[in-house]
Amino acid sequence: MKGFFYKHLIIDVRKKAFFYEDLDRDLVRETLGGKGLATRLMLENTARGADPLGPDNHLLIAAGPFSESSIFGSCRYGVFAKSPLTGGYGESYSGGSFATPLSRTGVDIISVQDASDTPLWLEIPPEKVVFHDACDLWGKDTFETETLLKDRVEAKRPGVMVIGPAGENLVAFAVIKNDKHRVAGRTGMGAVLGSKKIKGIVCHGDRKRAFHDPSGIKLYKKEMRQRLKDDPVVHAYRTMGTPMMVDIMNKAGAFPTEYWRKGELTTKDKINAPAIAGRMNPTPHACLDCFLGCGKNVKVERGRHKGLALEGPEYETLYAFGGLCLIDDIEEIAYLNELCDRLGVDTISSGNLVALVMEATRKGRLEDGIPFGSADDAAGLIQSISDRKGLGNILAPGIKTAARELNMEDEAIHVKGMEPAGYDPRVLKGMGLAYAICERGACHLRATFYKPELAGIIPPDAIEGKAALFIDFENRCTLFDSLILCRFFRDIYTWEELSKSIFLATGVRYQKQDLERIANRIKDDTRRFNLREGLTRKDDTLPKGFFDRDLPGGNKITRDELERLVSDYYRLRGWDAEGIPV
Repeated sequence: MKGFFYKHLIIDVRKKAFFYEDLDRDLVRETLGGKGLATRLMLENTARGADPLGPDNHLLIAAGPFSESSIFGSCRYGVFAKSPLTGGYGESYSGGSFATPLSRTGVDIISVQDASDTPLWLEIPPEKVVFHDACDLWGKDTFETETLLKDRVEAKRPGVMVIGPAGENLVAFAVIKNDKHRVAGRTGMGAVLGSKKIKGIVCHGDRKRAFHDPSGIKLYKKEMRQRLKDDPVVHAYRTMGTPMMVDIMNKAGAFPTEYWRKGELTTKDKINAPAIAGRMNPTPHACLDCFLGCGKNVKVERGRHKGLALEGPEYETLYAFGGLCLIDDIEEIAYLNELCDRLGVDTISSGNLVALVMEATRKGRLEDGIPFGSADDAAGLIQSISDRKGLGNILAPGIKTAARELNMEDEAIHVKGMEPAGYDPRVLKGMGLAYAICERGACHLRATFYKPELAGIIPPDAIEGKAALFIDFENRCTLFDSLILCRFFRDIYTWEELSKSIFLATGVRYQKQDLERIANRIKDDTRRFNLREGLTRKDDTLPKGFFDRDLPGGNKITRDELERLVSDYYRLRGWDAEGIPV
């Protein structure tokens, strides 16, 4: 089976030691690498009950079997650990250009263990790990750190991942950054790296993966580009990017607004894709060897932030700050996006927490709160979260702790401690199931089920038959995360296309039922990890606010509807009534 080095690099940062172990070929074959492999290693090597910010929590960094292959959507890597945000399974993925230098080190997966007493940055070439002092980098933002680390290695096009001050200060939703604006964003992986006193990791090397049919891969890539050059979805991503979802979700009445009180933003034309196009001259920006160009390089051309240049904002940032916080100035949202990037915090969690404070202020729960719509107050609060000062120190451990401290537990919107993305489950009920059962919290990406509901493949308010279709989407996305493929290729890589691409890379011919079995095993493993860490069926639910408060148009989801969806899901997964794999 090609496409793998069959190498696992283990790094002990306290001892400043490292060693390699050979990966079992049967294990690789039955997990396909990436998420599947990382999850199995987490189950075997991360101690039960480990403190997410303690030395026993191992951080894993994985390439995929398609890395370096030029298969579209494969320029990504994954990061895995027990989450400081939820206390359960943590994972996050990022694009850009880091995956290729990671792969060129000659390993499939890296485990970072224990913790250093002093700040370090790691340099990883083939067959070696160099432990560098990082005291002079501690406290610097992500942009400056990445630039400095690139200058400190003698290598062409090194891959650099870094954390910002938020990761250093163990903010539970701190992120890992690469290529300045690419982010392994959710579940707090930046805080795990910070707990180990690692400011950054630089990878470079000359190792190359051997693929089963390199010429076939080149032909496959050429055929796909030709087939998709006039595809309307590809065109939409290139011209508008994810901000196109602002109008789509508003039309559906599912654009979270005013801290989840409403499903439409009346001033959405100030923050949508046309607003960005008209005010910030966006140009498409793609990850390494990708033709989608879904990212948008923009420049603020007027106002107090004139001259600010960045990639973004993406839809989720627009919903979190624009919708939830009622900040309807696109230049201000761009500034908040940039601030989060530099400090190294997740924009979805940050926007939700700022909006929670705004809601607490409205309810009179805070004497010195902040009003809806205030970009200045939002920026100040984000800075205080990163610095862990004042109110920011209450918010830094995440929404579960913050809601308790603010007397907002009934109003706080989260699942397992992670806030939802910009798709209201009172309209899109399949997204209610997605948020409730996802191993990492209220996640939209483990199945991207808003797509079939918005596209009319299944009615948004349907309950019967929804769990079965959901599992089909979730299983395919699970394979994406083992192969580490970009989600935006979900309409392109059908089951048949996945089978074809895997064969070209590895030489193994998997039928659809084989791939489904692999996905099912991976889902069982993630479930076992969460059960082991104390998360049970009672955690597979939605926040009280979704059940008790209808949207203004009358859309709602009931406890009974969600229970039926979850029970159907458990049964179809082959789990018992408590969600235990059998």
